[in-house]
Parts: sequence; C-alpha cells; structure tokens
Amino acid sequence: MMPAAFAGVETQLWLWMVAMIRPGAAFLAAPVFGAPSVPVQLRLVVALAIGIPALAATHFVLPQGGVVSFEGVLLVAGEIMTGLALGFAVQIGFSSALVAGEVIGNAMGLGFAGMMDPASGAPTPAVSQFLSIISIFLFLGIGGHLQLAAIIIESYRALPPGEAWLGARSIQELALFGGELFAAGLAIALPVGFALILVQLVMAMLARSAPSMNIFSVGLPATLMAGLVLLAVAAPSMGDGITASIQRGLATARHLALG
Repeated sequence: MMPAAFAGVETQLWLWMVAMIRPGAAFLAAPVFGAPSVPVQLRLVVALAIGIPALAATHFVLPQGGVVSFEGVLLVAGEIMTGLALGFAVQIGFSSALVAGEVIGNAMGLGFAGMMDPASGAPTPAVSQFLSIISIFLFLGIGGHLQLAAIIIESYRALPPGEAWLGARSIQELALFGGELFAAGLAIALPVGFALILVQLVMAMLARSAPSMNIFSVGLPATLMAGLVLLAVAAPSMGDGITASIQRGLATARHLALG
C-alpha cells in the first residue's frame, strides 16, 4: 500500500511531464536552444522552469485515463505540434543568415570551403558559419531567448493544454512565412552579392581583353579580397537585416501563440 504522503506524487510527475512538452518541443526547433552543443539536461530543466508556472496559470486537469489514454495521446500530440510551430517560426527567421551566407560564399568562390555549424551540426560554407555566429549574438543581444520564453508562456492562455491545435490559417501563415526565408536571405546578401557580381563582370572583361592572362589566378584572389572588404563595409546593414528577420520570426511565433 502506498503511504499517504506519496499519494499525489504520480499525478504531480505527470503534470510536470505535460508542462515540459511544449517548451521542450519549442526549444528543440528554436535556434540556440536546439543546438547539439546545448546539454539535453539543461534544456529539460529550462523547459520545466518555464512550463510549470505557465501550466499553473491555466485550469488544466489530467484526462481520466492519464497520459496513456486516447485523450492523453491527443493532448501530447497537440502540445508537441504547438511547441514545434513556435520554435520553427523563430528558426525560419534565424536561418535567413545561412541563406545569405550561401549566396555570398558562392559569389566569392568559397562555396567549397565548408565548416561544421555548431547551431545545426551540419556542414555549411564558411561565410554562412560567420553570419550564423553573428545571428546568435544578435539573437541574444535583442533578448530573443527571453522573448521566446514569454511567447511560450503566452501560448498557454490562447491554446491551453488539451485544446492546443493550430488552425489551418495558422499553419498556412507559417508555411507562407517559410517562403519569405529566401527573400530575406537575398535581401541580407544584396549589398555584398551585387558588388561581387560587378567584380566578376570586370574580371570577365579583362579575360576578353587579355586572352593570354590566366583569369583563374587573378580572378579568385581579387574576388576573395573584394568579398572580405565588402563584408567589413556592409556588416552594419547586414546586421540590421538579420535583426529584422529574427524579429519577424519572433512576431510570427507570437501570432501563432495567440491562436
């Protein structure tokens, strides 16, 4: 027979598990939190610290059959879907820097130079890695991690556990915002990419005017040097573009959280 002091322990543990699902799913898909370098234990502790007060603010009652019942499975599925949608919306705004890095790297001739991205664990071009690190600093600098936590807490008001099912309009909005990823990446890369295209046009005219000149031995160093100088000159405007893209991702996540 279970002692009376431990009668509510099982129910409390189930409540804690439910409280961790939505923040944990959001952190899994969100930038910075979802990086492979972030320990899973730390991610679970932060998810629990955010989920417990958010769940306590709602009138939540466990299903009769518990989480393993049919109602419990639907509850867990809705929590996972909502959390992933919130984190993925922020990730879309964050990933525009990677698209910009791909464009600039290919224009500079550094498409072959790959590095391991600590945020995703996948190999990316060197310029994308550079812009990804800048995006992490900007995300933390504008308080994006705190805004994401606030968005998750706000989502419990409009989408309480058991009713956290995104409508077709919200899913369509998230899909359309994903289409803006490429436009935002090109806008960030425009100052450097357009100038590099002009440099390549100059190299092409030199190759036509002096056919005996080895254009590869001259064009690649010139393009690399021009790209590095342009990256330094255009860094403020590119930083503003990355910040605006991250803020659009946070705004989309907040709109999804409001149902």
